[in-house]
Amino acid sequence: MTVLPQLELLDLRHFSARQLRPILEDEARVWKQRLRWNYESSIELLLQYLDSRILPGFVALDRGRVCGFTFCVYEGSKAVLGDAYAVASEPEQALQITHRLLREVLDLLEHSPDVERVESQMLLYDSGMIEQPFLDAGFTLFPRLFMEWEGGVSGGGVLPAFLEVSGWTAGCYQAAAELIHAAYSGHIDSSINDQYRTLHGTLRFLHNIVRFPGCGVFEAGGSWVLRDKRTGGLVGMVLCSRVAPDVAHITQVCVASAYRRHGVGRALMEHCIAHLARAGFNAITLTVTEENRLAVALYESLGFTVKHRFDAMVKDKCAEPVILRGSSGLLG
Repeated sequence: MTVLPQLELLDLRHFSARQLRPILEDEARVWKQRLRWNYESSIELLLQYLDSRILPGFVALDRGRVCGFTFCVYEGSKAVLGDAYAVASEPEQALQITHRLLREVLDLLEHSPDVERVESQMLLYDSGMIEQPFLDAGFTLFPRLFMEWEGGVSGGGVLPAFLEVSGWTAGCYQAAAELIHAAYSGHIDSSINDQYRTLHGTLRFLHNIVRFPGCGVFEAGGSWVLRDKRTGGLVGMVLCSRVAPDVAHITQVCVASAYRRHGVGRALMEHCIAHLARAGFNAITLTVTEENRLAVALYESLGFTVKHRFDAMVKDKCAEPVILRGSSGLLG
């Protein structure tokens, strides 16, 4: 099947939020069906940006009707390709429209001055579905897993007496950013998301997941930090968001390297899962890089199952070698 010859691609900034709302609401239905996420808050935020006419991207028109869109965001010398979505009478045709949109926006980014790096993760698409435009543009793909917990806690993790769990507070920001930055040093995930490579970037990452609804609404009451009582230092954390009334998403979990391989990560996760279950959450989701096998094995042992496999796409003109610390991962 070929893309309709009437297909036009126009600059996203020529379109208002009102014109894009129907297709965004259609995408929200897919998010709910496939991933159990309520995407409405993210849509409302995106619509605000659309009305400001500042987002670079493209809209696909089929005989004057909006049938697809894509957009990206510039962050200094990096661009993040945020989304691409299309609708059509046949799934194959919608996918072809999506490929057209992706090729157009990737060409824009290739010729954008000062853009040295492009990142993208699109959870809605199965691994391989949209890879060709990225491969043709010279991207590296990293398979990732979308996992879901639907009940049960093993209860096998025990924290050493010198460690204590407490709830997340705004005062944790700086120490949490320092911990994440150190935990991801040399890890494959820092090749997927370069915010992990600097303290400034990690603070921005934390700000995004705590203050903005891209990964759901931050659930402070379901987020935890782990401290060493002997020093007062923050040595672990698990942060959660609410992505639907009864579904939580774990946005970040890590343990300082000196405290790993002693069951600390398991105990911290079990504490979080038990609390979320008592709070009325019937499902918990998370994403993890497939090559991070120790983390995947831990999540599986805690009752998480793989529901979906997707790709992270990265093109970095100044890339450093990828080093996966597969022997330790980010958890204890």
